[in-house]
Amino acid sequence: MELTTVSAELDRPGQRRATMREVAALAGVSIKTVSRVVNDEPGVREGVRQRVEDAVERLHYRQHRGASDLRRTGRRTGAIGILVQDIANEFSSALLRALEDEARQLDLTLLAASLDEDPARERALVEEMVARRVDGLVLMPASPRQDYLGQELRAGLPLVFVDRPPRGVEADSVCVDNVAGSRLAVEHLAAKGHRRIAFLGDLDEIHTARERQEGWRTALLAAGLPVDPALSVTGLREARDAEVALTRLLSADAPPTAVLAGRNVLSVGALRAVRRLRAEDPRAALPDVVGFDDFELADLLDPPLTAVHQDVGAMARLATRMLADRMVGDRSPARHVVLQPLLHVRER
Repeated sequence: MELTTVSAELDRPGQRRATMREVAALAGVSIKTVSRVVNDEPGVREGVRQRVEDAVERLHYRQHRGASDLRRTGRRTGAIGILVQDIANEFSSALLRALEDEARQLDLTLLAASLDEDPARERALVEEMVARRVDGLVLMPASPRQDYLGQELRAGLPLVFVDRPPRGVEADSVCVDNVAGSRLAVEHLAAKGHRRIAFLGDLDEIHTARERQEGWRTALLAAGLPVDPALSVTGLREARDAEVALTRLLSADAPPTAVLAGRNVLSVGALRAVRRLRAEDPRAALPDVVGFDDFELADLLDPPLTAVHQDVGAMARLATRMLADRMVGDRSPARHVVLQPLLHVRER
């Protein structure tokens, strides 16, 4: 897969590149005027041009080639839309921040919003972003299919899917191998001697949730372990849901000895159930918990949480480069990148 490299240019070691906005502020002109000067376009008075050139020299401004290409191909607003599931969620917020860092290298501004797993909200927010004439869109879809985007794609809207692949349209995507992530978790638990491994999952209609459950199932079969439907609980949205579900599983006649929590908030709920069990009966056998999605402070928990780690930085870099390719006119076939997760093993 060919990707156009989009990276920061540093003028001096240890110093970030000055932006066009800073040049405009120093010269007392608009960003558009700075753009005309650095691209050697006509229509700028000589005195104004000299002020801009002086500001460029004083700030050691170096034009980013990618940004220049975007301007020459008709970039209209300098903004891209980012639609994720929940900005408050650690995974979504980390991805959003990584995308912001990448976009800043192209002097692009982000317009971000949460979808809350609501297809109607997704369509409304996409329509709003398009109405604002964003120069591109990064989407973590909530809808089962995105056929409604066909007209926008045909009209040339640069679009990249993250975390979840497109359905019903052909567009670039960057995802993680969720099946492989669950397999890593189950293999780790099986190697520790666990034979009854539960799974706590999100809504069945969510693509990533289905893949993580499938990874749990196939890893159990590969290890020669029984797949007990009673140990798979899905449709869990909040930490409290996972806490209640695991509490119920642990009170059964044949409780699980380990659990894979299919999302970071579900890991929190599972750990709360374990903590409560330990407080109620210090001699009780506590299940091992492995989470899908690493999160801050996971290593400081007691016991520390072993977690499947997704490289949000790599996801953001690839998504931004793909979007930049499309924004400068790339019309090659859609590219689909699947990143491999890692298992961060943490023990007492």
